[in-house]
Amino acid sequence: MSILTVEHLSHGFGDRAIFNDVSFRLLKGEHIGLVGANGEGKSTFLNIITGKLMPDEGTIQWAKNCRVGYLDQHTALEKGMTLRDVLKSAFAWLFDMEARMNEICDALGTAGEEEMEGLMEELGEIQDMLTAHDFYIIDAKVEEVARALGLADIGLEREVSELSGGQRTKALLAKLLLEKPDILLLDEPTNYLDEEHIQWLKRYLTEYENAFILISHDIPFLNSVINLVYHMDNQELNRYAGDYDKFQEVYAVKKAQLEAAYKRQQQEISQLKDFVARNKARVATRNMAMSRQKKLDNMELIELAAEKPKPEFNFKKGRTSGKVLVETKDLIIGYDEPLSKPLNLYMERGQKIAMTGANGIGKTTLLKSILGLIPPLSGSCRLGDYLEIGYFEQEMPPGNTNTCIEEMWKEFPGLNQFEVRAALAKCGLTTKHIESQVRVLSGGEQAKVRLCKLINRESNLLLLDEPTNHLDVDAKAELKRALAEYKGSFLIICHEPEFYQDLVTDVWDCSQWTTKVW
Repeated sequence: MSILTVEHLSHGFGDRAIFNDVSFRLLKGEHIGLVGANGEGKSTFLNIITGKLMPDEGTIQWAKNCRVGYLDQHTALEKGMTLRDVLKSAFAWLFDMEARMNEICDALGTAGEEEMEGLMEELGEIQDMLTAHDFYIIDAKVEEVARALGLADIGLEREVSELSGGQRTKALLAKLLLEKPDILLLDEPTNYLDEEHIQWLKRYLTEYENAFILISHDIPFLNSVINLVYHMDNQELNRYAGDYDKFQEVYAVKKAQLEAAYKRQQQEISQLKDFVARNKARVATRNMAMSRQKKLDNMELIELAAEKPKPEFNFKKGRTSGKVLVETKDLIIGYDEPLSKPLNLYMERGQKIAMTGANGIGKTTLLKSILGLIPPLSGSCRLGDYLEIGYFEQEMPPGNTNTCIEEMWKEFPGLNQFEVRAALAKCGLTTKHIESQVRVLSGGEQAKVRLCKLINRESNLLLLDEPTNHLDVDAKAELKRALAEYKGSFLIICHEPEFYQDLVTDVWDCSQWTTKVW
């Protein structure tokens, strides 16, 4: 049974086409991975099918009474709600039914015989529905999912306005999973989840009986939960059966076959053109030349898609730093309340350190305290001599209306326009991206702009706050290569062991020193 039918979808932004005559059909129980490079339109596609964006052309048709749950990269939470309120709001429609059931019970006392029969029938249907959807054990279900995603330890009475970005994403994900919609739409759900909770989500989605569409650049995660891949590339959407590895295998064969067919056709075209040029003027061979010209005119040309610009990241190494890079003495970090026990951390030249631990325990706060962006609650942090620090922030500050060119110029006023464009292009951004405002780019494209600023400044110590979030497979692989070759030191926050474990000399488990127990 078809849950969603998309036909002849075309859409673009200005003169930049995203989709051209795309059709798509989603069946009950399908577990789909929506894959493609940054900026190919994956999030735009989800926004169109959920009605957040109107397409330029095409039709989108959902099955009747289909309940859709959507976790996107920018969902917000209402101020004033507690975590428990957010999670229980997943069952709002069941609470409405309960209210209707209470109305019926009140009406039964004064109803006539015929009316009573109708009311009793409706009452029975509502009770069946409430039982079928576990209405009477809602609190237990809320507690179970909250525990699984590490929300119970934050405190379900906690105000949502006090949560970190990662905790908010977890809250929205938990609410969505409790809703149990007919289809889940998940846009990079693992970005703000730590290892333990990614494992739980993996198990949950593997056993999920309904359909879902998942956007993720976390390949091990994708491979373990999907059974179909839809590849978004060059304004097209193509379907592949199996997991991501199977898709790559089939896609590589398909690409090789197309390239071979293109080569053969180009050779044939060259031979035909040569024959026509040599024989069209001679009376004896003119008819044969015309026949070949006709064949040329009617030939359906094979076109190869333009190669996507592959990002190239090379960090500029600054001068040699002193031996000690960072040293803290009884440092307590936090805002109004302490986030850590007294910290006595030490980092020296040559160390490459990964910081691990759940969201909200103070990893980003520690980086900002080292940089002096957040004053410590007590204790001290001393930076070594001759440091040239490069900092990669998790997200760009909101309200930025600069184009990519302006964003780079702000940082490097000495560069001319050609040099700025060349630097951005090297990071895998096209001319259209480069001329766009940063805020309209996808999460991955924005990350590439931030990386562009980072690699073009000399550094000997990098502080990296979840740099792999939003990056596509090629960009992530290139960043890993660049960090492996980097001659300086770095401190990285990352939830992907397969990314950092070959790169680092040490791992700091931040759950050991946090005052928060997640």
